[in-house]
Amino acid sequence: MGSYQYEAINKSGEVVTGRLDAEGQDNVLERLRGMGLMAMEIKEVKDSSLFGQLKIASKVKLGDLSLFSRQLAAMINSGIPLTRSLNTLSKQVTNKTLGTALGEIARNVEGGVSFSEALKGYPNIFSELYVNMVNAGEAGGSLEATLNRLSTQMQKDKELRDNIKSASFYPLAVMGFAVIILFAMLFFLVPIFVGFFPPDVQLPLPTQIIISASDGLQNYWYIIFPILGLIIFAIRSYAKTDAGKRKLDRVKLRLPIFGELIQKTVVASFARTFSTMMSTGVPVVAALEASGNATGNTVVIEATQIAGEKIQEGSSVAAPLEESGVFPPMVTHMISVGEETGDIPDMMDKVAEFFEEEVATMTKGLTSLIEPLMLIIIGILVGGMLIALYLPIFTVITQI
Repeated sequence: MGSYQYEAINKSGEVVTGRLDAEGQDNVLERLRGMGLMAMEIKEVKDSSLFGQLKIASKVKLGDLSLFSRQLAAMINSGIPLTRSLNTLSKQVTNKTLGTALGEIARNVEGGVSFSEALKGYPNIFSELYVNMVNAGEAGGSLEATLNRLSTQMQKDKELRDNIKSASFYPLAVMGFAVIILFAMLFFLVPIFVGFFPPDVQLPLPTQIIISASDGLQNYWYIIFPILGLIIFAIRSYAKTDAGKRKLDRVKLRLPIFGELIQKTVVASFARTFSTMMSTGVPVVAALEASGNATGNTVVIEATQIAGEKIQEGSSVAAPLEESGVFPPMVTHMISVGEETGDIPDMMDKVAEFFEEEVATMTKGLTSLIEPLMLIIIGILVGGMLIALYLPIFTVITQI
């Protein structure tokens, strides 16, 4: 990724200048068009220093964006102009990538570009959902309220993701540790035990299997490990395709124990986003589809797209979502009540809060359940292997 200095004309015919970090000039042109600017000149800025050549842009996390949104809302509420607020925050935020982007956004806004259009130039930082929300807030004169809603939503999304990570980290770490122990025993421990076995002793079937696995691993590791790597690479590549992601998302929702947790997380994210967008005046079909996209689950995305088409044909919001079978009855019932009372955002807020609490409670329960379960699994793996290795020795002793 390089840094590019540009000179462009905004919609008012004024010349504006700025700087963007992009993959190439084509990417710069695309981002400038997204900001409503017509490029006149683009130059790559070279950094000859060693630090500049090795510099890696830090990723902007949800927590960074949540804090920025809340701070910007507070400054706007205090009567500080938008450009001054952005310039101040560009020097104040701890994330350097976000700080650089905010400085460039401030210059573009000073040049006559709207805030939402300026945000479009940084799709790696500000999602389409974020930009659309800001655009709706600008149009409705409620930018401060919109930023506060966005901050709250991103904070809730972060908590949901943290809960999922905390629930999955322990079993993944323990399973990884178990695999390392298994390979270490096959590589180093099994050959030592084989030397103790008399040549004419009849080995039990479990012992034969372990010895064969150890011999195969030691003699053909240069074939086995590349094959395992290719299998993992193939699975990851397939998971990135549309068909693979759709299949994987369906499997995730049907997993024992974790499937229910993932479903509740997805529903909480959908409800929170839907509430936020509806409260800022975004049309229901656009809000519905954007909320589906925000979950990242293709099953939900397809369900919301189909629902959007049926709503445009005259259907209610709740009916097509209920027909999809993706959402729990509580969600569709609350949407139906919201349609009757004219207060869908409030209903969706309550749904989001309910499922967020469910995710937090379930995460704690899973952690306490998984810890002893994983210890039992490791005990079975290690203990089973040791018993299989000691069986021939016990057999010889018994015969003597």
